[in-house]
Amino acid sequence: MHVVVGLGNPGRSYEHTRHNLGWKVLEQAADRWSVALVKQEHGFLGQGAVKNHPVLLLLPLTWMNQTGVVVQSVLQAFSPVSPDLIVVHDDLDLCLGAIKIKTRGGAGGHNGLRSIMSCVGTEEFSRVKVGIGRPQNNEDVANFVLSPFPAEEWKEVVSTLPKAVDALECLICEGPDVAMNRFHARSSE
Repeated sequence: MHVVVGLGNPGRSYEHTRHNLGWKVLEQAADRWSVALVKQEHGFLGQGAVKNHPVLLLLPLTWMNQTGVVVQSVLQAFSPVSPDLIVVHDDLDLCLGAIKIKTRGGAGGHNGLRSIMSCVGTEEFSRVKVGIGRPQNNEDVANFVLSPFPAEEWKEVVSTLPKAVDALECLICEGPDVAMNRFHARSSE
């Protein structure tokens, strides 16, 4: 079973922020795959299948830097093998709308990834990274990721979400090599 985690912060004030892009992708995936997300104690969970591949979708209801505790708990309860873990998250190092898939690696300054790695004890899990770009004019990174997308960027985000779900679906159904070849953003992007 693939356990797919969408990273974000809880609460309406964070709903449309850059840091909640992982949540947005997973909400769209749940809708496309007809997976009902049900509120549990520490997050929204939904079980279903993507082209006969079983999935468990998770939207943690903890702050980003505490996500690992929930992910570890869900992995122990449903699927103790970490290679089945896929994390969908925002990425500062990709331009807005770019998609990149990785099968391992460091946190790259992302507190949600850092928390997951610390709690599950490995960096050996897949990631679907969705670009948010970098702040301009010396804007603080924390303020940037926790701020909502401006209207002109939101249009780009809305058009990126289905592509990110396509990448996630390809990763689950066809494996990381095919997904990386098909969706991996190039460094020049």
